Amino acid sequence: MKEFKAESKRLLDLMINSIYTHKEIFLRELISNASDALDKMRYLALTDNNITYEKDDYFIRISIDKESREITVSENGIGMSVDELENNLGIIAKSGSLDFKTQTAPGEDIDIIGKFGVGFYSAFMVADEIRVVSRAFGSEEANLWESGGIEGFNITSAKREQQGTDITLKLKKGTDEENYDDYLDEYEIRSLVKKYSDFIRYPIKMLTKTTKTVDGKEEETIEDQVLNSMVPIWKKQKSTLTKEDYDGFYNEKHYGYDTPLRSIHANVEGSSVNYSALMYIPSSAPYDFYTKDYRKGLELYSSGVLIMDKCPDLLPDYFAFVKGLVDSGDLTLNISREMLQHDRQLKFIAKKVKEKIKSELLDMQKAERGNYEKFFKAFGRQLKYGVYSEYAVNRDVLEDLLLFYSSFEKKYVTLAEYTDRMKEDQKFIYYACGDSMERIAKMPQAEAVTENGYEILYLTDDVDEFTVRMLMNYKEKQFKSVSDKDLGLKDEPSVAEEGDKKLFEKMKELLGDKVKEVRASKRLKTHPVCLVADGGLSIEMEKVLKSMPDAQGFKPEAEKALEINEGNEIFGVLKTAFDSDADKFALLTNILYNQALLIEGLPIDDPVQYCNDICKMMK
Repeated sequence: MKEFKAESKRLLDLMINSIYTHKEIFLRELISNASDALDKMRYLALTDNNITYEKDDYFIRISIDKESREITVSENGIGMSVDELENNLGIIAKSGSLDFKTQTAPGEDIDIIGKFGVGFYSAFMVADEIRVVSRAFGSEEANLWESGGIEGFNITSAKREQQGTDITLKLKKGTDEENYDDYLDEYEIRSLVKKYSDFIRYPIKMLTKTTKTVDGKEEETIEDQVLNSMVPIWKKQKSTLTKEDYDGFYNEKHYGYDTPLRSIHANVEGSSVNYSALMYIPSSAPYDFYTKDYRKGLELYSSGVLIMDKCPDLLPDYFAFVKGLVDSGDLTLNISREMLQHDRQLKFIAKKVKEKIKSELLDMQKAERGNYEKFFKAFGRQLKYGVYSEYAVNRDVLEDLLLFYSSFEKKYVTLAEYTDRMKEDQKFIYYACGDSMERIAKMPQAEAVTENGYEILYLTDDVDEFTVRMLMNYKEKQFKSVSDKDLGLKDEPSVAEEGDKKLFEKMKELLGDKVKEVRASKRLKTHPVCLVADGGLSIEMEKVLKSMPDAQGFKPEAEKALEINEGNEIFGVLKTAFDSDADKFALLTNILYNQALLIEGLPIDDPVQYCNDICKMMK
């Protein structure tokens, strides 16, 4: 028996116990190596007219022997000589595939999957023994390489009818932690091929038992079945594909149970990296989308082999709803091909993916407005979080994708559509916040803005005001809440007369710390009273923050001012009471304050007292 070199022993121990996260990866690695062997044979046949190699000779076969607890992966590729068996399999981390590309075709664009020479040894995670029978192209002799693991390997003569390689694994016995019998199950093998190797360019075949009814009797037959699709849909010409093709792939990959609103198919050739992408904009959000359990990311393939089922680095958080995949043979992978190194190729692809998603969403917004509004209903909050969560760093990407309900249009509009129809004298983009559009439409604070003929954006999501506050402006037009102290309106009412100032000061004295100020309103036209925020924290933001779970019990309070409409008949009653009936004045002050709270959807401190005050006034 020949021993592995000391460094190879250490690496093999790592291979078995540390490098790979999932044991099922072994099948992906063996299939990828088989594909490389076929690639080499195919290349020789294309470059040497004396070699005749039929298309049907290029395939990979998986065989299962349950009684012997063995699984075999075979191909009729280029095969290995004695020296190659010893060098490629006897020295761990020496890649025969990479050597082939370097020595045989250094300038050729051959798509070789195996670059590290370690994937083969992943089989020791599930096998006690491995036997490799291989016959090199052009040789009449075959050889057997066999090993039980770290102790070493033997190479002896063997027989094989034609060139190629058979790799047979003697599976370990099951334990409480691992059920190795799963890999003897046809359905499990089919699933693993479909998951990791569905787009290997060669047919992956397996003899499968099927039951047929012949002359009324059921007969068992064994048939060769191809397990993989071979040609990825994203490698096909877009002109040959239909919406049904794209939607079918979406369903086949279980990206969602809905019908996607749009598919995004891109093939990009760059100076440093080439890649293909097939992505989808879903029509509805997964049940866990807005939870911490949701995992974003695109599937990542390297030359058609699945490397990661969720690569989060390919998508920014605000585009986490996008489903699909990216395939590139130019990425720098780590030794186990399970994780990606953070390199410039990955960053380049991520940047291009982001740009492509935005351009497709903008196109949908213009060409398919109904679909875009459906998309925004499902995922608009995520875009708004994208603006707010990173302090508007992503505003250039996201601001034109946002929609808000318009008081003019009675439908959702973009910020560009709002600003394009702004009046010449309009200084601000006005917005109002509330629990619903019906409630916002009745807000007393909006009366003056509406009377001036200005459009108002209705903000009903809890993140909306945080988003516009973070944006600050759009096309040099500042956002302004209808509840702000200064609305910048023309023909605003004059401030209160000197006598009325004393009235307001007395109301403030009666209300104490409940309000920062009581003053005459510049915004109310018909309603008698309203509350507005006087500081940076709005009343709506206070409600949102108070609704959030907070372990420390911090409850933020907006600085509130009570505004009184001097043109409303109630103000006359209030003035009379101020001059002649202190008790009635105090009663009216409390009632008006509590009514302002109710209008804002804020809780009343003492509902019983409020009801008693109303009854007292009715008497």
